Amino acid sequence: QVQLVESGGGLVPPGGSLRLSCAASGSIRLRALDWYRQAPGKQREFVAQILSSGSTSYAGSVKGRFTISRDNAKNTVYLQMNSLKPEDSATYYCKTSNDIWGQGTQVTVSS
Repeated sequence: QVQLVESGGGLVPPGGSLRLSCAASGSIRLRALDWYRQAPGKQREFVAQILSSGSTSYAGSVKGRFTISRDNAKNTVYLQMNSLKPEDSATYYCKTSNDIWGQGTQVTVSS
């Protein structure tokens, strides 16, 4: 079974940028990959998806600021996050289309 490991989280000031990575232990070439996030006391919410074709979709709250991409040769999916806001603070998780989740990486947007 494929395992996912997220990385790249951290503390960044408002307006800053971060790039998250989600590395898979096996091939993800045929899988859709999603990013979700969960803030303390809130439900986990969808952030972005990339299909095996490369087509992407985004939650309205991040559209135009976040970009999801994939490198199938490296079995890795990325989430480039720009113009970060305090409300983007959360633990970010990646997920495969067959419901395998990573352990998450913490993003804190604060001055």
